Amino acid sequence: MSGERVHRVSHAVEVEAPAGVVYGLIADAVQWPLYFPANVHVERLDYDGVRERLRMWVVADGQVKSWTSSRVQDPARRTVTYQQEQLMEPAASMGGTWTVTELGPRRCRLAIDHAFSAVDDRPEHLAWLEQATRANARADLHRLQDLARRFTHLEELVLSFEETLRVKGPAELVYSFLYEAADWSVQVPHITRVDLDETQAGIQKITMGVRGQDGSEQEVTSVRVCFPHAGRIVFKEPDPQGPLAAHCGEWLVNPDESGVTVVARHHVVLCQDTLERAPLGAGGPSGLSRARRQVRARLSRDSRTVMELAREHAETAVRHLTTPR
Repeated sequence: MSGERVHRVSHAVEVEAPAGVVYGLIADAVQWPLYFPANVHVERLDYDGVRERLRMWVVADGQVKSWTSSRVQDPARRTVTYQQEQLMEPAASMGGTWTVTELGPRRCRLAIDHAFSAVDDRPEHLAWLEQATRANARADLHRLQDLARRFTHLEELVLSFEETLRVKGPAELVYSFLYEAADWSVQVPHITRVDLDETQAGIQKITMGVRGQDGSEQEVTSVRVCFPHAGRIVFKEPDPQGPLAAHCGEWLVNPDESGVTVVARHHVVLCQDTLERAPLGAGGPSGLSRARRQVRARLSRDSRTVMELAREHAETAVRHLTTPR
């Protein structure tokens, strides 16, 4: 850093949940894409139980930013401090502390303090950093406040599952089908339109028209981070609809000696408020169980449709190449 001024931004909320529950949500950064609206993907690079390094992809003011952070967890004090190493542009420095303060057996205060500086102290850089930091901090605190207060049945609201499919074809062709989602409107029956923006290499913003089994159509937006060398595409829906409060996951293309295994993983948080507003008899435990089944069935069905089309794409190409002439 070359003498830029450090600016500080602080936010705090009171949460109707035990301090230990809230601290656990803060400490488990790998799950943040499921908890925080702006987080698209988090990878843990190193961890010794106290210190960790994370690679993060986050939507900030409409742009996907990526950086590497080091964090120190202190369960006794219920604090997590962080410092960005590979910085988010246009920051010259960025760090801060999460603090959970117990206010009672089922009540606590959650605070986040940021300290940052802008490259060359340029006013436009400082204004962007402050706006993005404030907006994300407010959204993160609000989401954690909402999740934590449901701590007694949070496990029932969270749903994780995967679908797998074997393919006798090249992994490269399977991956290209999944990656080239711009073509899905003419390849995938339940996709009616696709608007794909990839202004950053490997970072895709996709808006799709998705037709349901009842013929209705909804607009689904997702952000995808693509890792072609690893055969992996992670995704996050920033604004899920209906019974979904959060939805993220990944596509994996795993080659072996005899073919390819394609995996579609989904992680979901159900929106309890939406379930509670459902017609009489549809809410409550039975309604939650039904919502879990319906969400899993829909996402599994749509995923398998795409996976089977990717298999057909790869295996058809192989048949064309191996057919005697």
